Amino acid sequence: MTHKKIVFVCSGNTCRSPMAEAALRAELRRRKIRWYKISSAGLHAQEGAPMAEFARQALGEASIPCSDTFHARRLTPKMVKEAYAVICMTREQAAAIGGENVKSISMFAGKDIPDPYGQGLDAYRAALRTICGCLPQIIAILDIENESEK
Repeated sequence: MTHKKIVFVCSGNTCRSPMAEAALRAELRRRKIRWYKISSAGLHAQEGAPMAEFARQALGEASIPCSDTFHARRLTPKMVKEAYAVICMTREQAAAIGGENVKSISMFAGKDIPDPYGQGLDAYRAALRTICGCLPQIIAILDIENESEK
């Protein structure tokens, strides 16, 4: 069975989208949901940049595992085309990409996720709380479940 791909997108792929990637991956693992490949990318990512240290710290405090080898990557048209869903951190990012499978996280969270880049740890914690708070809606609206249950 082929895994469905979900790609989280933000600007630089060092803060919000990697936190969302790690959080959804952990939640699907907790629910024992398979057949989804979760990743992230940035519209203006500097290829190979590490995850922001405050993003890593916020994930650690929330006991959400993240890859030690994470590196930022730029969103490509191929990623969008192959994705089951592309979830952008803002409505503007979703509009810039366009496409039937492209959504804004505001659809799930009721608001955009502000960019914590350049701010303190509390801004990263707040972004992660909002992301984690909308995971049940993401799972429900995207109809994420084990393929064998369908």
